[in-house]
Amino acid sequence: MVSPKASFGGLMNFVLQPWQLLVVILTGWLNRQQQAVIDFLLAEAQVLKETHGKRRIRLSDDQRRRLAIKGKALGRKALQEITPLVTPDTIFRWHRQLRDAA
Repeated sequence: MVSPKASFGGLMNFVLQPWQLLVVILTGWLNRQQQAVIDFLLAEAQVLKETHGKRRIRLSDDQRRRLAIKGKALGRKALQEITPLVTPDTIFRWHRQLRDAA
């Protein structure tokens, strides 16, 4: 069995290589960029919903197809958290219809 002191000593000797540090910095930057894009798109969707109010939004077959594919990949829980333009049930119904039509 390894003593706690020996394993702690191994951690003290851990040093990031320059390329590893670069990867960590780049990953953090990309994550912030992606989060900024997500935040913008969520705000944009909210503005669209506010603009249309309770009126039904008319979508083309291509628009429904794109939302169905992306929505299915996200899953029900994620869709409920982001409050999409249509309900998760609608997105999954569209996805089933696409699958059955193929």
